[in-house]
Amino acid sequence: MALTESTMLSLGTKAPDFQLPDVVWGKTISLETFADKKALLVMFICQHCPFVQHVKHELAKLGKDYTDTKLGIVAISANDVANYPDDSPENLKAMAEELGFTFPLCYDESQETAKAYTAACTPDFFLFDANRELVYRGQLDDSRPNNNIPVTGKDLRAAIDALLAGKEVDSHQKPSIGCNIKWKRGNEPPYYG
Repeated sequence: MALTESTMLSLGTKAPDFQLPDVVWGKTISLETFADKKALLVMFICQHCPFVQHVKHELAKLGKDYTDTKLGIVAISANDVANYPDDSPENLKAMAEELGFTFPLCYDESQETAKAYTAACTPDFFLFDANRELVYRGQLDDSRPNNNIPVTGKDLRAAIDALLAGKEVDSHQKPSIGCNIKWKRGNEPPYYG
């Protein structure tokens, strides 16, 4: 496990489109799926990473708390399943069902979507406004495995709440930290390492 920070993609960046299969329902998910939403949260997660395991219940709670709002949520896993079989679509589906995810969990087999978003770690969060311009990227909150800070999601929730209320999102943002995305050999992006 290589401890990795978010790339901190430039605020204002347009959300790259994608076409990815949802591991639970089998539907193809894209930006168009969320056309009626005022905001879109794109989360890069996986099943095996201890950082994701640490926050997985908060991710499920986020989904439930914002179900009846103008926030769309999609989670994406891009890990190399040949070397990390715990992150296979079948195991992702089991995780989504166990936690009761109310949002799609997609599998990015080619890893091209993760690269388009400059996703670097799991978990990695990207929040876009109604124009699908990036307003927040960074951490869920200050909690990490073994630091004894409770998982609250306060940083990400503050950004979501400000955006949904039509307020400016604080541009002072801390990078997320987690396991690096498990790139397929020879497919590592230029920003990796």
